[in-house]
Amino acid sequence: MANSSSANATPVLVMGVCGTGKTTVARLVAQAVGGVFLDADDFHPPENVAHMAAGLPLNDEMRWDWLDLVAKGVIEAGRDGKTVAFACSALKRSYRDRLRQSLGVIHLAHLTGPHDLIAARMAARENHYMPIALLDSQLADLELPGPDEAPQTCDIREAPEALCSQILNAWGLTASQV
Repeated sequence: MANSSSANATPVLVMGVCGTGKTTVARLVAQAVGGVFLDADDFHPPENVAHMAAGLPLNDEMRWDWLDLVAKGVIEAGRDGKTVAFACSALKRSYRDRLRQSLGVIHLAHLTGPHDLIAARMAARENHYMPIALLDSQLADLELPGPDEAPQTCDIREAPEALCSQILNAWGLTASQV
């Protein structure tokens, strides 16, 4: 059931495979509009984190409750009318549809780039549970957003600040939108 609260602004989903900079870009978007940032990774149950840390990809069944928790977090964070920008892999159309069931309309920014760049970024991360070995499984699972999802596709070879500007411009978001 879609959230029908008129107080909630349209949330901004920054999606993509691991290592594309979702967290950085979503945080910049939230800061730019005076909104709220959420990282979907923070909603994973310990079992999911352990599974991924062991180099095993999550299956759909492991994702459903997590996606529901993410949606609930976005709704709660946006109750005061502020824009919520959230980082979530949302690799498959069914995952994005699951989020839409609770959130209604979302602004969708898809971060994408060359495999080698993403792998290099992942290799440079410290203290992150997601191993590089899972990049190929994420790329295999990725279902590109369709035109009906009205995505803003962003090339991660550009600076995070430039990507933030693209996202803000795509939907006319400004600090006055909060």
